[in-house]
Amino acid sequence: MTNTIFCKKYQKDLPALKVPPMPGPKGKELMDTISDDAWEAWKSHQTTLINEKHLDLSVAENRSWLLNQMDKFFNNEEVEIASGFKALD
Repeated sequence: MTNTIFCKKYQKDLPALKVPPMPGPKGKELMDTISDDAWEAWKSHQTTLINEKHLDLSVAENRSWLLNQMDKFFNNEEVEIASGFKALD
């Protein structure tokens, strides 16, 4: 049986994450509020941002910026997108 949670990204009950996606309180918060589907969508968007912006994640400022983008993504706020990106209709 799959656990479900109310996903704040998609505003409906969806399958929950099986394990926290990161350590500490932030991982617990994500586990309690974000569905597996939303996490998969974020990972795809995150990869696009890292590649497009040539982010070096060994730089604290870049990691902080990416975490800020993640929070915006899950709260359905405006996030950075890759230049030339066109959403599918």
